[in-house]
Amino acid sequence: MAKRIQISRHGGPEVLDYVDFQPAEPGPDEVRVRNRAIGLNFIDTYYRSGLYQPPALPSGLGTEAAGEVEAVGSAVSHLKVGDRVAYATGPLGACSEVHVLPAQHLVKLPDSISFEQAAAMMLKGLTVQYLLRQTYQVEAGQTILWHAAAGGVGLFACQWARALGVQLIGTVSSKEKAELAKANGAWATIDYSHEDVVQRVLELTEGAKCPVVYDSVGKDTWERSLDCVAPRGLLVSFGNASGAVTGVNLGILAQKGAIYVTRPTLFAYANSAEKLQAMADELFALVESGQIKVEIGQRYPLADTARAQIALAGRQTTGSTTLLP
Repeated sequence: MAKRIQISRHGGPEVLDYVDFQPAEPGPDEVRVRNRAIGLNFIDTYYRSGLYQPPALPSGLGTEAAGEVEAVGSAVSHLKVGDRVAYATGPLGACSEVHVLPAQHLVKLPDSISFEQAAAMMLKGLTVQYLLRQTYQVEAGQTILWHAAAGGVGLFACQWARALGVQLIGTVSSKEKAELAKANGAWATIDYSHEDVVQRVLELTEGAKCPVVYDSVGKDTWERSLDCVAPRGLLVSFGNASGAVTGVNLGILAQKGAIYVTRPTLFAYANSAEKLQAMADELFALVESGQIKVEIGQRYPLADTARAQIALAGRQTTGSTTLLP
């Protein structure tokens, strides 16, 4: 038997149960991983609340962790028992001591990167990889806007943008978070608790606005984000921290300057084992070179996942949060 976080119904943190379960034997193309560290992400709260639907209930939770291969299926040839691995693209069930998943979702972890570092960076780092390197290929000298720059994904974006020579303007909610974002590479910050985001973007870009705006907040920032995109620029909406964006009038895009909008996901980019490993290798190389540092702001026992989700949803966290089995 092993322990895991499970939901039997949708709702608030109170629906999270810490239960015993019997891990399955891996199928031919599957691997069983003994998790050593688990990453906490906003997508976990989406599945818990019902914004995203799991395949069935009851369901495990979580998509990101790192650990050691404990058993392999008969058709798996590129991994063996004892290998250090990490994963971030599902299926659900990472918030557990043991997880069985298809081998194509696993990447080999270099010895230079710890399990906790990997669990703290896989989903966030791979998200930044596809956003900055694929959804829109940012270039040195460009000025971009990134909401929630002091959050887990935001701090990776600040560092990656700096490594690419990109000027990242990050929105934050406090002086402390502004300092953290700048320490991680943000070119400038906007404290939306008392500053007008659109006005400050106009000032910082000398009226040009940004060729691309990255928005993981959703409903609360949608209108402001549109007003910060340069004509024929791109708004990348990749999260729903404040709620989903609904009821969009496409005519607004014309009114704002014929701008583009996309709603990408990591799973659409890391849709093969080869692409996933290549994305991870680029992330690992930046970490190994010191250009990206993994900031773990909070650690919780796996049994305290509800408390960890409350802190995350309440924007009381900085950097990444890890859960320890």
